[in-house]
Amino acid sequence: MSMFVGRGVPRSLYDVVSEESSAVVIRQYSSSFGLASRLLGEPVRTQVRNVYALVRVADEIVDNPDRALGRDARATMLDWLEDDVRHALAIGWSGNLVVHAFARTARAVGIEDDVVAPFFTSMRTDLDTTAHTQESFDRYVYGSAEVVGLMCLRAFLAAPDAVGDRTRAYDELAPGARRLGAAFQKLNFVRDLSDDHDVLRRDYFPGLDVEHFCDRDRDRILDDIDADLSAAAAVVPDLPPSSRRAVRAAHATFAELAARLRATPAADIRRQRVRVPAAVKLRLALGSLHEGRA
Repeated sequence: MSMFVGRGVPRSLYDVVSEESSAVVIRQYSSSFGLASRLLGEPVRTQVRNVYALVRVADEIVDNPDRALGRDARATMLDWLEDDVRHALAIGWSGNLVVHAFARTARAVGIEDDVVAPFFTSMRTDLDTTAHTQESFDRYVYGSAEVVGLMCLRAFLAAPDAVGDRTRAYDELAPGARRLGAAFQKLNFVRDLSDDHDVLRRDYFPGLDVEHFCDRDRDRILDDIDADLSAAAAVVPDLPPSSRRAVRAAHATFAELAARLRATPAADIRRQRVRVPAAVKLRLALGSLHEGRA
């Protein structure tokens, strides 16, 4: 499968229903990402939703806190999902609506196994790993988040308004896409510190003693996240117009979350989930829309 193939296959009723199913997933699971995705131009909006929906399904398999659903059952479900994705990438069809929508997007924009395989490797890590080394953490973040940024980048650069050498643009923008994905993931780790440690029994940050999480730990982690966000912001102006506003809005929302986390005592982060209020998310999205028109 070549990159940016841009297949013009007509949409069947099944295609439409599969994409509507993915839209439901993003609407129900993520208010921040869902709001930002509305600023994407079509067909990118639908394609990014299709990517996100598959990610959420895999996350749900490994993160479901129901202890009655044992490790082996989850591993089997994840194996089935990965096998289904690979089969759908080869033939263009799946009996799973979310997988079908993802495969349509992947075949259209050039998402290949070099990013699909690391994603499932990271998801599988969550079945067994309870504490990470720096090496395993970096590998996990790459597979669980950075490759998702790369998948979205392929959709951005396959858009009708993308101009110039798209392969060269991908190579130039990929580092920023990876850093943005990494920032989002690390912010989620900080925000979900309590649930990850107390419910899922996972400690993601290497060497962090969650039971004694302090302000210095918080600031050290957020300094790293701010560096990721800064590197990602530098490439946003080079994105096609159909995706630029949405990425700017998502970046602004997560930068706001980072600021709120930094202003929250570590002891409170340990006890509660810090959020960006819906009204603030809307203000940031509108600001990104206005900035994009300026």
